[in-house]
Amino acid sequence: MQRSLWLEEALPEEQDAPPLEGNVHANVCICGGGYSGLWTAIRLKEHEPSLNIVLLEADVCGGGASGRNGGFLLSWWHKFVSLQKLCGTEEAVRLARACEAAVSAVGSFCADHAIDAHYRRAGWLWTATSAAQIGAWAGTVSAIEDACDAHPFVELSREEVAERAGSPVHLAGVYEAISATVQPALLARGLRRVALDRGVRIFEHSKVTAFTPRVCTPRGSVSAETVVISIGAWIGRHNPAVAVLASDMVATEPLDNPPLASGTSCSDSRLLVNYYRATHDGRLAFGTGGGALAFAGHVTKIFEGVSPRAAEVESRLRAMYPRLADVRVVQSWTGPIDRTRTGLPYFQRQGKLVLGVGYSGVGVSQTSLGGQILASLALDLDDEWAHCGLVRGPSSRFPPEPIRYVGGRLVRAAVARKERDEDAGRKPGWLTTRMASFAPPVFVPAPRESAATAR
Repeated sequence: MQRSLWLEEALPEEQDAPPLEGNVHANVCICGGGYSGLWTAIRLKEHEPSLNIVLLEADVCGGGASGRNGGFLLSWWHKFVSLQKLCGTEEAVRLARACEAAVSAVGSFCADHAIDAHYRRAGWLWTATSAAQIGAWAGTVSAIEDACDAHPFVELSREEVAERAGSPVHLAGVYEAISATVQPALLARGLRRVALDRGVRIFEHSKVTAFTPRVCTPRGSVSAETVVISIGAWIGRHNPAVAVLASDMVATEPLDNPPLASGTSCSDSRLLVNYYRATHDGRLAFGTGGGALAFAGHVTKIFEGVSPRAAEVESRLRAMYPRLADVRVVQSWTGPIDRTRTGLPYFQRQGKLVLGVGYSGVGVSQTSLGGQILASLALDLDDEWAHCGLVRGPSSRFPPEPIRYVGGRLVRAAVARKERDEDAGRKPGWLTTRMASFAPPVFVPAPRESAATAR
């Protein structure tokens, strides 16, 4: 199976951990070796270094979304309207500030532990690439200003945003200076090394087949006092609060003069969002959301390997950057995302099971906080993380199958029609707009949330 560019760079010099064989005991068993599971293991060891922790990963650590994403470390300020609606203003401000601090903390953690994840703090551009997208951030900026004395976004002129983004296709935008980028698989593998150094027992190629009463894998099992489930999109078939869909990426050959400065990340304001950044070696890595939709949440072969939408994603890249018309695209990949209706994760404890799910494609820095939340829940602590506003059951669920799958495809098709019309300067039809409004938000708040903010 072809892996992402990131994983191909990160994996060759390392040996896989052995699979679990036989029956073992642990104080805490963590299911999932991505960012969320690894951060949880590290946070648990920070609380209680003597804890016996077993971490199980079906592939290799970082083999899921943690090794395939765009590598954007963003705060939660762009999610402020959703946070405010879900948690209340005071808690929304606290969580947004905590996530802002986490962006810096990830960089400090990498420096302290010699993790060469290409951490670079050069900001994030939230842009408009059609007239209909201009001002998409206005409701969020207004809500933040009304709630607290914070100004994370700086408005840019058309000339400024085009210059920073490296393309005249960008018509307007705001800039968040606190954001950063990493090579995501190198970060995941670095977290794995730190967890191993602290005594966490990691078993790769150990797919979990049952959670209770023991955590079972094909060749072994774990008896644990607490079980943390942090398997991302792979929870979808067990969880009606999560929809699983693909995001797809391509990468160019190294460029002598990449259009974006190294470390700067950029996204437009589509629901089928385009997101892109320059890599450490001068490539342009370009992704787009809204790919394959999983029936009943099953992550199948279509979510692995080469992107089935590579031609479409490449055409979006070339439309965004016409001057790259002759640049070769040398690799593509795909991966599943666990999306909630709010676009925010939720965390809960039920008996011995602790769950964290739903980062919705924005989790590189957020999982650092998620690890703190999961660790506090696993240890049954009475602290700010165990009682934070995201510790709750799911705020809403998707319809049952086959309605979820059929409806999801209809909504996705409506979003694509709407955004094609807007790109061409046409006004989308009422029915198309109405259908598109059911799509969960990415960066731009849902229309009803924006309207409430405007009032």
